[in-house]
Amino acid sequence: MRLLVDECLSEELTKLARRRGHAEASHVRWIGKGGAKDWDLMPVILEGDWTFVTRNAVDFRGLADAPGKRGEYARIDLHAGLICLTGPVGMDLDMQLELFEVALDDIDAHPDLINQLLEVVLEDADDAEIRVRRYDLPPAL
Repeated sequence: MRLLVDECLSEELTKLARRRGHAEASHVRWIGKGGAKDWDLMPVILEGDWTFVTRNAVDFRGLADAPGKRGEYARIDLHAGLICLTGPVGMDLDMQLELFEVALDDIDAHPDLINQLLEVVLEDADDAEIRVRRYDLPPAL
């Protein structure tokens, strides 16, 4: 699995992925796409067969109650997967790493993310419960 970490997340996540065995993991800045608009990243993601890791869930999956209806993945028939790390406003590096560790654990257990979204959510910094949800994107008919 080739993981591409969005620039809204720390480059430390990419380093963590590599330590965990994802040798081809990269960061948007590392491939010269820092500052690119979401829609300009989509061809790069698709052509590179990247599983994209972001905290901008709404931009890429659409609204939580209607995933795949909007967002950059709404028009995509085949993709290598999307990982959304969702935390409270001001999610710091420690929280990013904690959520990404959970995502990597899930990937280790179930490596096939083709046409799926893996969401790792921590609603509140004071809440210890991290929720993991995986579903088809686009939604299965």
